[in-house]
Amino acid sequence: MGRVNLVLVWHMHQPQYRDPVSGRYMLPWTRLHALKDYWGMVKVLGEFPGVHATFNIVPLLAAQIEEYASGKFREPWFELAFAPADSLKPEQKREILERAFQVNEIYVQRWPRFSDLQGQVRSAGAEACAARFNEPDWRDLQLLSQLAWMDEEYIAKDPVVNLLATKGTGFTERDKTLLREKQLELLGAVLPEYRIAAESGQIEISTTPYYHPILPLLCDTDIARVSNPHTPLPQPPFRFPGDAREQLLRARKYHERVFGKPPAGLWPSEGSVSDEALAIAADLGFKWFATDEGVLGRTRNIGFWRDAGGYPENGPDLYSPWKLQHGGKEMYGFFRDHYISDLVGFVYSRMGAVQAAEDFHRRIRAIGDREPAGRTATVSIILDGENAWEYYPENGRQFLREFYRRVQNDGDIRALTASEAMEANATAQAMPGIFPASWINANFDVWIGHREDVRAWDLLRDAREMYERVAQRKSGGATVAQLERAYEAVLAAEGSDWNWWYGPEHGSANDAEFDELYRKHLTEIYTALGEPAPDVLAHPIKKAPELGRREPPESYLDVTVDGRESSYFEWLGAGLYATDPRGGTMHGRTRVLGGLYYGFGEKHFYLRVDPVAEAIAEIPDFQLRLTLWDSRETRITVRVANRKFAGCVLEQGGACLLHPETMVTAAFGKIIEVAIARELFDLRGRRQLLLSVALWEGGLPVEVLPVDGMLELVLGEENFAWRTETGAKV
Repeated sequence: MGRVNLVLVWHMHQPQYRDPVSGRYMLPWTRLHALKDYWGMVKVLGEFPGVHATFNIVPLLAAQIEEYASGKFREPWFELAFAPADSLKPEQKREILERAFQVNEIYVQRWPRFSDLQGQVRSAGAEACAARFNEPDWRDLQLLSQLAWMDEEYIAKDPVVNLLATKGTGFTERDKTLLREKQLELLGAVLPEYRIAAESGQIEISTTPYYHPILPLLCDTDIARVSNPHTPLPQPPFRFPGDAREQLLRARKYHERVFGKPPAGLWPSEGSVSDEALAIAADLGFKWFATDEGVLGRTRNIGFWRDAGGYPENGPDLYSPWKLQHGGKEMYGFFRDHYISDLVGFVYSRMGAVQAAEDFHRRIRAIGDREPAGRTATVSIILDGENAWEYYPENGRQFLREFYRRVQNDGDIRALTASEAMEANATAQAMPGIFPASWINANFDVWIGHREDVRAWDLLRDAREMYERVAQRKSGGATVAQLERAYEAVLAAEGSDWNWWYGPEHGSANDAEFDELYRKHLTEIYTALGEPAPDVLAHPIKKAPELGRREPPESYLDVTVDGRESSYFEWLGAGLYATDPRGGTMHGRTRVLGGLYYGFGEKHFYLRVDPVAEAIAEIPDFQLRLTLWDSRETRITVRVANRKFAGCVLEQGGACLLHPETMVTAAFGKIIEVAIARELFDLRGRRQLLLSVALWEGGLPVEVLPVDGMLELVLGEENFAWRTETGAKV
């Protein structure tokens, strides 16, 4: 057999789940994966000192783990999971039922009590279980939802966690307190464990641009057309290579502070590369990068089709690092064996641990057997180091031990870090440039290939350009602190994870939260600079399922605008958009806008918004922005200060109109009522108007109706609406 240098790269990444305004973690995945995966992945490798590996840790992930380790974090799910069962409110119970089972079925089935509770929810429904579960049910569900994410080593050997896992049911509040303490202990151990392993020489820690952006697209979104000429693009393009440099600079500085020395290697976010992006990386001191075999294939204009044994055509090209030489700089490139990496990520979990490890080991050896005589193959296996394991029994630990043991005992395989493999290939072939692409299909379509992606880039570009204009002002501009805060939000919004969830390729139960977080980062840019955020940021980018019911008008209206329902008949026959209250809890905050009524009178369009009394009582100062579209955009801002109506602002076509009281009447009491004069509307040749209602607080959107876009107001007398007009508007 020919010798094999095996380069294992485990990529550890979670996006920024921290709300830029409140500082709360809107989603818990960093904490949960830190408990289940990150500490254990490097710990189990330590049992096999002859096996070296590379762990790629995204700085943003490490920064979140640092905050969790400090104990000074705010995460609603953590607080709720350990809250006393006897004090849970109805909306908290509903959120527990929504969150508790967001784990692979393997881990639910591990504890019969967990499975039983899930079965009850599936059969009776969440609302019924929220009402009938007793305190022991809630305590068991709270604890098991957290125990399922504990590391296997802790479950097996830690006295407290092992006792809880063995107990399985009948948990007490004291049990919950003990598990909470163990979670904090484990969170504090994650990053030190990696530094210890790196200092021992067994692992190398590489990095990724700080907020995990797609560097080639930051440099120039037009580059996406090279790999796919039909990719839709934002116009004008997003083109800020300085931001790409800043993302890499921050990654290097953070890495050196946490792990003791600057990183030699770079896994560009999603394996995304271009000559411009890698030239920046080389200039900053990176020695190697890694990406996918598809990028190498497009660069070399060759393919890697596998034969019956799994060996690729042009195997010697794939199983060798390359020297990228560009602009007088040099970086080594490692190219991921896509086929075998995907076996680990998606196939071996369905096999027994021993059988899977044997197959993995056999395939590595077979590559060495097929290499030309005297040549050492460099095989790069690169994949997600966290998400794959939840599909494996016992989180994949037995599989990893079986595989590491075989590699350590095989004299023909050397498991090296990427830097060690680079040193072992001093005579690697050179390439003058690289094809711009990512690891997925050798293009950028996941992040820019759909209208939702393009919309996200348009909004980012607009915010980034606004920041640039403010930063360049010579007088009357923002302070240094404002600019720093805004630029931090720019870099966060540049992360790739937001666009991962836009378009048709990916979806999750948390799509709405990802969308909201992205728009919050964009809004933060404007807020930090004291600029008004555009209303469009109140609207979801991701097309969401409708969460409300719609009913068209059934009669004309004549409303007295006084902020209260003057009589039963006043709004009888109005059109209706009502939200579903069951979908109204997100991180402990109930829905604020319950629904709206609307309709037409002879001279006015009438709108009524019904706030949820308990929720609106907590917001003494807010703005209700009503946006209507005919041939132009008309926006009416109803201002409420100290729970009292404080006037209106009327804008049309981007201009503020004087004396809005002549065209708009509004009142706020138990409800919000608005009458808008017919003269404001351009009805020529129009079949419909569009309406959106958004509640803003402190410069940030709180809620928008409808949840998935605009409400269509169909015109015509047959629809109890105004007639479409002909002729010129006067």
